[in-house]
Amino acid sequence: MEITTDLVKQLRDKTGVSIMQCKKALEETNGDMEKATMLLQKKSADIATKKNDRKLGSGVVESYVHSTHRAGCMVELLCETDFVANNDEFKALARDIAMHACATNPQFLKIEDVDEHSMDLAKEMFAKELEGKPVEMHAKILEGKLASYWSERVLLEQSFIKNPDLKIKDLITSAVQKFGEKTELSRFSRFSVSQ
Repeated sequence: MEITTDLVKQLRDKTGVSIMQCKKALEETNGDMEKATMLLQKKSADIATKKNDRKLGSGVVESYVHSTHRAGCMVELLCETDFVANNDEFKALARDIAMHACATNPQFLKIEDVDEHSMDLAKEMFAKELEGKPVEMHAKILEGKLASYWSERVLLEQSFIKNPDLKIKDLITSAVQKFGEKTELSRFSRFSVSQ
């Protein structure tokens, strides 16, 4: 299959990865958009893992205030150097995450932040739904229900509102590949006017 400029542009728009990497992924997958997307996501994850032990010495604080001025959010997105932190695309990523957090109102940043009490309450909430199900399936059913529950309440696990195919953590992982530096969302704070 011929790899057209339009096909490369579509993959770039979908993933945010460089044109050369998109073209290479499309060549490796014979122009299959879905396989190329998966290949780029795998490469992003591999690159992020390799850069995991690097120090975060820079970053940005970005904010988003809803048009009603009744809710807003601030996020801190860290990277290794000022060169990346000053990049407009990096700042736009931080702003998109702030906008997303403003809209979805997550309770926690990452799954590790969920305290034991909250986890116990969630397990208790789903315990009744296990009644009548085979006992050997309880653990698997509970695991699925908890994963779904926390994917709505943990920022990094949420589906990005601008592209529901990606989770927020996937956006950050692809930023590592795009910018070539370890990138991490370190904190967020959401504010809203009480009703």
